[in-house]
Formats: sequence, structure tokens, C-alpha cells
Amino acid sequence: MFELHHLTALEQLDWLRRGEVSPRDLTDHYLERIERLDSGLGAFVTVTPAEARARATAVDALSHALPLWGLPFADKDLVARAGVPTRYGSRAFADNVPTESDELALVLDAAGGVSLGKTTAPEFGFPSYTEPVAGPIARNPFDLARGAGGSSGGAAVAVAAGLLPFAPGSDGGGSIRIPAAATGLVGLKPSRGRVPAMPGFPSLAGLVVAGPLARTVADAALLLDALVGDGSAQWATVAPDAGEGAFLGAAVRGEGRYSIGVTRDSPWATAFDLELASEAEEAVQIALRELDSIGHGIEELAFDPEPGYAAAFRTVWQAGAAGIPVESDQLDLVEPLTRWLVETGRGLGARELGAALAWLVGFERRFIARASRVDVVLTPAMALTPRPLGWYDADDGERNFAQQVLYTPYTSMVNVSGLPAIVLPVHVTSDGLPMGVQLIGRPGREDVLLAIGAQLERRLHWERRHPPAWSA
Repeated sequence: MFELHHLTALEQLDWLRRGEVSPRDLTDHYLERIERLDSGLGAFVTVTPAEARARATAVDALSHALPLWGLPFADKDLVARAGVPTRYGSRAFADNVPTESDELALVLDAAGGVSLGKTTAPEFGFPSYTEPVAGPIARNPFDLARGAGGSSGGAAVAVAAGLLPFAPGSDGGGSIRIPAAATGLVGLKPSRGRVPAMPGFPSLAGLVVAGPLARTVADAALLLDALVGDGSAQWATVAPDAGEGAFLGAAVRGEGRYSIGVTRDSPWATAFDLELASEAEEAVQIALRELDSIGHGIEELAFDPEPGYAAAFRTVWQAGAAGIPVESDQLDLVEPLTRWLVETGRGLGARELGAALAWLVGFERRFIARASRVDVVLTPAMALTPRPLGWYDADDGERNFAQQVLYTPYTSMVNVSGLPAIVLPVHVTSDGLPMGVQLIGRPGREDVLLAIGAQLERRLHWERRHPPAWSA
């Protein structure tokens, strides 16, 4: 039986503008699904039905030309929205209700979207999995015994299970791309500076940027255009034919032939014994087969070992946690991993942090220079299949950090280099688990990533794959 969530976000927008459905109708549809299904999924930490319905009614009177007019979404629990509990995934902020909204929430409101609440996030967004002590665990809708990745895990679950048409996420080391890979979605990390609005707390080294999670490439592009807004604050390289709907146009056209360099190299390899699961390699081979059939040029691309990467990135990660606003008794409320990060971060000296930041600047230059030999670099999305719930050591910070690296060795290097990257769900394992590949673009060339993604989507039709909750 047909239901509204079976439409893509772009199709839902078309239905809204043609009057086939109203913003209130669409809002009610998703609120009903959330109420009925989310208790077993953990996508939402807070649902705001009264506020959402009031907003949907108000949006009905706004210009139908707004890029997200009437489309439901949800804020990640790291983004403040005035009057709505914002807990940052932590018991230390259990009673926090902000009086002002973060810029990212305001941008999505200005685009005409309707927020339905807050999606689940791990504590302060630092882990690459979403199993917070303070809130619901984000369960992978393809296998409820496995995690959905993080830190935008709740957002990914909501989109994959048909509780939202798409969702904004934030990515400081892979936090959009990791859950996209785990739940069979398209996840796009834009270029540094492409999206002016900051998603939550400021980050060191410009690592964090907001971006979309969606079921289709066009839906991701639609949300990206809205996040970019008028582009007045951006300093990322402007894509060709930039303008209103520029990225959606690139995704819909899906044109072009490009040079693609494939690599399995990771800068973490000198510090950790990385292993690439056979399922991850199968995803790479599927993508390469299809890309070759389309007519793209493919070559192997090698990156030199980077023995200083692990120490430098870890230092910046810890230093970023040092600024989390938890003091004295509040520290007793945070999870062991967060406490380890905060305490080690606050123990760092300015000289040590400065050296790490300088080292990562050098890495950025080397990585971009090597990647510039081709239009796009293709890597595995994740090194392993989606991790079982409870797989990460919750009590040992050092071991937890290592486990996160073993699962996600291909994502943080993109944040350090400031490049755009997209994860595409090209494969399903024999156990029914999604596996993806990552495409890394040149500075400011999200349009190229979207074009190639659209080409692969037409051939592989991942938009037809859904978890059991989709039809519930």
C-alpha cells in the first residue's frame, strides 16, 4: 500500500507545491510513524508534536518557493533550538532548555522546513557510534542488534526507517558518513566553509561541518542547497554554475566523465593494525565495475605513510573536548570516554596543541596535492561491517579510541583536509547489511560527487532497499 514516506523528499516537495498534500498532512504522517515505531529504533531523543503541527500550519502561509517548504526534518541533539530540550547526549545537560536557537536551526527554518524534534546523538558528538547512557540507543534498522554509527546515528535511523524524508547531520571526523554507511544512506560532508552555519559547539581546526543524510543523491543535494542558503558567508570554492539549486541541478543531471583514483591507504595505518573486511572490498569492487561501465577513467592511487597522523589527530580531538562546558560535579555525570577526553585535553599544553595543529596543516597540503592528480578519490566507506551494539569499550578511553579507528579509518582525513566527500550505499552483504564506498572530491566540487553518485544510483537503485520498519 502506498504511503507518503514512499516518495523521495524531492517528490514530497513537488506534491506539497502542487497541493496534493499539505505541510500539516505530511507532518502528521511522520509524527504518527515516529510514535508507532521509534520506541524500538531510538532515532529520536525528543519529539515535539505540538510545536511541529503549529509550525506546519504557519509554513502553509509562507512562500511555496522556499527550498524546503513544508518538508519535515529533525534537529540533531547537538543543535540548540529555543524552547526544546537540548541535552547534547549527556546526563550533564539533562535539564538544558535553550532560550536561543543555533544558527543551523534558523537556516533550516528560513528554508521552510518543519522540525519534528531532536534526533539521538552520542555524548557531545565525540564517539563514532550512538549508544549514549543519557538517551535511547540508535539501533540499525537493518539489524536491531547492530549500531547505526555516529555521531548522526539517530538522524540516519530516522531517514532509513522512513521516520523523516531526510535529516541534517554534522561531521567532524566522519559523523555523517559513518551512519550513512551503516544504514544504507547517502551521506555528504561538504567542503570546509561550504555551509556557513555551525552545527553546535565550535570545533578546532575547522573539522566540523553540517551536511545531509538522505535516501537518494537528489534528496541530499536538495538539503545541501538549503543548508548553504544564499552562500554569503561561505569561503569554499564556488562550484561551476553556482546559484539557486546548484547542487540539486548537478544531482538531477548526473552528467560527466571523470578520472577516479582508488586507494585503500589510510593515514592511521602506521599506528594501528587495520584490516579491510571482505564485505568492504566487495563494495569497492562493485563501485569500480559500475564506474568503469559508465566510462570513467580509473587508476590506483597510493598515499605515502603518515606516521605522525594518529598522534596529531588524537591531540586535537582531546583538545576539542577540553572546551566542553562541564565542571566539578558535572564531570561525574559524563561517560568514561568523555571524562577521559576532557581530562586529557585539559592537561595538554599550548605548545603541544600548536604542534599538532601545525602538523595537520602540513598533512592537509600533502593530501590535497596527492589527491589532485584525479577528479575523485574512491575509498571504502568503512573498514568493517556495522558494529554490534556494545562492541565499543565504554570504560577504557584508549581502547575505545582504537576501536573507532579500526571501524572508520577513511573518514577523518577528509575533515583534516577540508575536502568534500560522499558515502554511497552500493552493496548489501549476504546478511543484509549495507556497505558503501566513499568518494572524495576536489575543494568545492560537491557537484562532481553528486553527479557521479547519481550515475551510480541509476544503475544500482539503492533507493529501493529498505529495512523492515519501512513497511511497518
